[in-house]
Formats: sequence, structure tokens, C-alpha cells
Amino acid sequence: MFRQKLIGLLLFGYTLFCNCPADWPEGEEVVEPAVKGYAVDAIARLPPSLKESSGLLPAGNGTFWTMLDGGNPSTLYRIGPDGSLIDSLPLPLPNHDWEDLAKDPAGNIYIGDFGNNLSNRKNLRIFRLSPDGADIDTISFTYPDQQTFPPQEKSERNFDSEALIWMGGRLHLFSKSYGDKVVRHYSLPDTAGNYSAQLEEKLPMKGLITGADIRPDGQELALLSYGKLYLFNVTKEGQLLENPSGCINLSGRGQTEGITYINNSHLLLTNEKGRLFYVHKR
Repeated sequence: MFRQKLIGLLLFGYTLFCNCPADWPEGEEVVEPAVKGYAVDAIARLPPSLKESSGLLPAGNGTFWTMLDGGNPSTLYRIGPDGSLIDSLPLPLPNHDWEDLAKDPAGNIYIGDFGNNLSNRKNLRIFRLSPDGADIDTISFTYPDQQTFPPQEKSERNFDSEALIWMGGRLHLFSKSYGDKVVRHYSLPDTAGNYSAQLEEKLPMKGLITGADIRPDGQELALLSYGKLYLFNVTKEGQLLENPSGCINLSGRGQTEGITYINNSHLLLTNEKGRLFYVHKR
């Protein structure tokens, strides 16, 4: 676990030198301008015990669920908009490396236990928690394009995902591909089972994706990285990366890993120093 965290810190340092915009597809450098009209405000700080927040999800009544990554308790924590700890929900689940949270319209919560910095895991899974917390299912999966664990060449170690959303009856994952700097979008069913994830699309990007969320109206995808927030217009359920609209610069906000839409124009972010950030239109 220490080795994985060290790799994460080194990668964070690398991304500080990447400009906000990314290199978009088609083999050419198509420069997308930074999205204008947004402000990023530091609004609160989480309790020290939650400083490694690695996912965010609305919990109702203006509160949010968050959780901690590998090596920490298997617990969901409900926090207020001021960062205060309101409640906790311990779960009878392993936490190999929890990385992101998602929710479907029925209220089921999905916990992505798929952190895989070394590209060597064979127990990738997403836990599905029913709205009342009584039932827990496991969605196990493999990547269809991974053959060795880990790949011999570091440039081929691109099987770490830290970003998860639910959309259209399926779960969608986005890779943190620090080997070849190509983000891969995979999808799989949202019901219990053992699956080979479906590779939907690829996008060359310098940013290392650490979180994702879909806007409540389903028309915008946000991908979080170290120092940047990338936005995409969504026109097709399966093709989420086709229409990038630009990015919001988050430089100076640290290692941001938790993201959720509050509504169609406001987002909440957390970083691994326990800070909360409010992203909103001016």
C-alpha cells in the first residue's frame, strides 16, 4: 500500500507540469480553451480522520457520502456542507482500494473497489449497496485488453481506474492511464456477476483521472484529475468522450480525488488533505 501511495505522489508531481488543456483525439493536438465563467472556492475542511477522502456522493438534505481509500475502514461517512462528520455507516466489506462512488435513480450506491496503481490486481470489483443498506451485491470484472498481471512494460500498465459513474443501466469506468496517457472508457452491467468490461472508447489525455460524475440532467460528464477538471458534452450514452468542451484549472488545490454534482451548475470536490472546494458559475 505504501508503494502504491508513493506512485500516486510521483504522478501528482508530473501532472503539475501539464497545461490545462489536454491533447484531444484524432492524432492531433487540438487545444481546447479553459472553460470561462467558473469559480473554485475553498469552503471547508474535513475532520483529520477523513483527510484521505476519495469519493463523493449526495446523501440527501444537503449532505454527502464520502469514503477513504485502501488501508482504511470499510465505512461510508456522511458529511455536511461545512465538512462536519454527521454519521458513519460501517460495511461488512473488504477495502482493498476504494476509489469512487456512484448512485442510480433507484437509490442503489456503488462503491468502486478497483484501485490498481500497479496493474496487478485480479480481484477488481464494485459493491452495490441497496438504498436501505440491507443487501450488498458484488460486481466482479476484468479488463478485456489486459493479458498479464502486471504487464512487463511500464508503458502498458494502464489498468488502474479511479473514476465511476452510473448511466443508462450500466456502470462506466475511466482509467488513470499513466503508462501511455490514453484514458479508456469501459462499461459493464450494474447487477451482480462476473464480467469482462466492455471497452467503449479511448481518448489521449495528459491528465490522470481520479474521479468522475455525470450532471443530474445527463448532458455533461466531468472527469477530475490532479490540477484540472475536464468537461464533456454528452450526446450519446455509450460515447461519453466524443465532445470535450474544455477544462477548469484547479492548480493549487492539491491532489483532488472526490467529485460530485450538487446540481446542473455546481460541483463539490475534495482533496487528500481534507479540503472541500465549491466549483460554480460566477
